[in-house]
Amino acid sequence: MKAMLMCSVAVRVRMMGALGLAAAMTYVVSGQQIQSATFTAEQATAGKLAYDQHCATCHGSNLDDGQFAPPLKGEQFQTSWSGGTIDLLLRKLTTMPPGEPSRLGVDEHVELLAYILRSNKVTAGTQPLPSDLAVLAGMIFAGASGSGEGLAPGLDLPAPPPRRNPLDRITPVTSAMLAIPPAGDWLTWRRSADAQGFSPLTHITKNNVAQLRVAWSWSLPPGPNEVTPLAHDGVIFVHGFGDKVQALDAATGDLLWQYSRWLPRASRPSLKRALAIGGYQLFVPTSDAHIVALDVKTGQVLWDTPISDNPAHGLTGGPLVAKDKVIIGTTGGAPGGNIIVALDAETGERAWRFHTIPRPGQPGGESWNGLPVEERTGGSVWTVGSYDHGLNLAFFGPSPTYDTAPLRDLVHGDNSNDALYTNATVALDADTGELVWHYSHLPNDQWDLDWAFERHLVRLSLNGATKTYVVTGGKPAVFDALDAETGQYAYSMDLGLQNFIRSIDPKTGAKEIDATKVPGDGTTKFVCPATIGGKNWLPSSYNPETHLLFVPLFESCVDYVPVAPGERGLLSTGVRLSLRPRPGSDGNFGRLEAINLETREVAWIARQRAPWTSGVLATAGGVVFAGSLDRRFVAHDDVTGEELWSVRLNDIPSNAPIAYLADGQQYIAVVVGGGGHHNANVAPLTPEIRNPPDRGAAVWVFALPTDRE
Repeated sequence: MKAMLMCSVAVRVRMMGALGLAAAMTYVVSGQQIQSATFTAEQATAGKLAYDQHCATCHGSNLDDGQFAPPLKGEQFQTSWSGGTIDLLLRKLTTMPPGEPSRLGVDEHVELLAYILRSNKVTAGTQPLPSDLAVLAGMIFAGASGSGEGLAPGLDLPAPPPRRNPLDRITPVTSAMLAIPPAGDWLTWRRSADAQGFSPLTHITKNNVAQLRVAWSWSLPPGPNEVTPLAHDGVIFVHGFGDKVQALDAATGDLLWQYSRWLPRASRPSLKRALAIGGYQLFVPTSDAHIVALDVKTGQVLWDTPISDNPAHGLTGGPLVAKDKVIIGTTGGAPGGNIIVALDAETGERAWRFHTIPRPGQPGGESWNGLPVEERTGGSVWTVGSYDHGLNLAFFGPSPTYDTAPLRDLVHGDNSNDALYTNATVALDADTGELVWHYSHLPNDQWDLDWAFERHLVRLSLNGATKTYVVTGGKPAVFDALDAETGQYAYSMDLGLQNFIRSIDPKTGAKEIDATKVPGDGTTKFVCPATIGGKNWLPSSYNPETHLLFVPLFESCVDYVPVAPGERGLLSTGVRLSLRPRPGSDGNFGRLEAINLETREVAWIARQRAPWTSGVLATAGGVVFAGSLDRRFVAHDDVTGEELWSVRLNDIPSNAPIAYLADGQQYIAVVVGGGGHHNANVAPLTPEIRNPPDRGAAVWVFALPTDRE
């Protein structure tokens, strides 16, 4: 690790980034001792005067009650900074106030630091806090929480034992690595930009998977958690509810750094589904609809960019890195719909913007039945896009609109009611945002049956030619395959869980809809699957060696029941939803299905009572991992579907498991954290499954026993 100054300290803790928001706990041992911080009461008293004059407006009069800046005392601040050397706090303070740090002199900044230390229960002493950064680098901040006290001032501390730090060896993630990641890394939510979600690691096999045991676990902030971790060079990056990101030693689970987002009072924590990494930057979506770039080594904020000027836009999906761009779509019911935005990865500057609902006069603009643009809504992008490095195309799937009534009856003329680009695949030039092609999977969706999920990029031999196809499934559990370069339709696979599509045209993929299943005529409609979907955002996994796609499915149906006059219901069609089992159900609602994408034949189906709540991880060791509502994390044989191993977790796995290497050992990691939309909506059919109400989010990591055990 590059030292910031020459110093003779036993422990060097790098904690950079926004004050109170980021900390990196990276140790360098020199064999000497360090000292607890020392300052005088007079310095702290003078610092309070400076604070009241220059800082209280943003941070609040009590240091933790500001509307415009993060807290400078208390649990969040101490979690980020406690254990770090004092010079780093002073370095950050000297950049304040934002935009005009020279307003305060060095002595005032030192006095401010003394006041902050005292406010965090660091005891004043007789020796003043110096301004020399080299001296401060030998002093540690040991704040106390609750009613406890910190270390005595000026106390000499013995050096901790030497500890290796994987951040010292971490390398930049290149575009080539994102296209073909190192075998031991997991660099996007689906490991690689093609969204296959497959690990080439072979240490864990069908023959030894039953020996898996907990290697380590780590508690995350309580609350729902749908973010898939990333792993690179022995570091695992995890996300916690409330916009917290942590870097952990992937072999031991030790904390390396933490970033905590301070949210304006108008913003509430929201679910996300992914992080992204590129170069030395970790890209994080926030609940106030920004993308923040963090230094992977330190957690330092490198840039912070709002994605949209529209306050109705949110971010619940995740970013995609494509060459020098970070691309993400917005969500929400904003008039005029949503956008896909590309930022420059180095600077955070906006590069381009694509409207998922086209404007009048644009291609597709006539597909909204003549509605003015301000009455067009939907097109949320709540799943991470995919990227083909050779074609330089980014693929996204905008979701449908909830305002279905204006689209139901076609106004004749130049208009259609296909409602582009909802429930479509859009292929965008990653450099410019230009639409290269689109394909509409389910036009004019009157059921809220999104086709908005992962776009797998796979090489298939069809009709005598081998090329890359985009394969994606919607809530009806129907999968379409499209030529990735042109969007030309190839084929569809109906997994048999829907009852409203009568037929699919073998040449175009156009779906013939059963008109008796369309809600809105004042009668109840029985439709399969339910609006939670046979398939949902929980991602499938594709083994390129066997061409098998492993899909987590939910067997259910729904009644679309007309609401009383004057009520809107879920859709503007005017219905409420009543979940029900499929006709003749045996009570098993969870379905894990393996399908060959070349032959379109089903290899196996594994069914169980508990609905699947996680994505799927397939590995070259022949093992398929997934988690379900009953808190079980399970391994299946990828050829037969036989269950090989399972473990009960403390909460619901609700993102996707990953595989990675650290110190030559293969690990399987899964994050739990119930309370997300999917968990809540599949639960009513299995009322006997009771899960923790307090949402004990955590990351669980499993490995085979080693020779040392």
